[in-house]
Amino acid sequence: MKNDNCIFCKIANGEISSATVYEDGNFRVILDMGPASKGHALLIPKEHFKDLCELDDSVAEKVLPVCRKVGEAMKKSLGCAGFNLVQNNGEEAGQTVFHFHVHIIPRYAGGPKIVSWTPGSETPEALEETAGKIRAAL
Repeated sequence: MKNDNCIFCKIANGEISSATVYEDGNFRVILDMGPASKGHALLIPKEHFKDLCELDDSVAEKVLPVCRKVGEAMKKSLGCAGFNLVQNNGEEAGQTVFHFHVHIIPRYAGGPKIVSWTPGSETPEALEETAGKIRAAL
């Protein structure tokens, strides 16, 4: 299903032009217009799903293989040392377009830190309490 008011639906379905690097029946992968690094791409499903929690299982199982294919092509063609996959769910998590998508961000030797954090610490008891809450909700 497509959302007529969604810019990513329009891009994924070819209604708005983009620098497309890959396309199949389920996805379009485009270069991000505000890249974190040279070659930063977005995998966008052609169907509308607000975020990962709404993503259909039949589409979800195809996401990582396409990301791998594009990431490998980036390493071969752009000479990047690796790549990050970033997927944000919800405004507080950094999602700005509410259509599921995955950022495929090439990483270059000596390049800037893009995805990182300072590790915190928790006691084993606190970790077990948190794990119990998550298990109970599954």
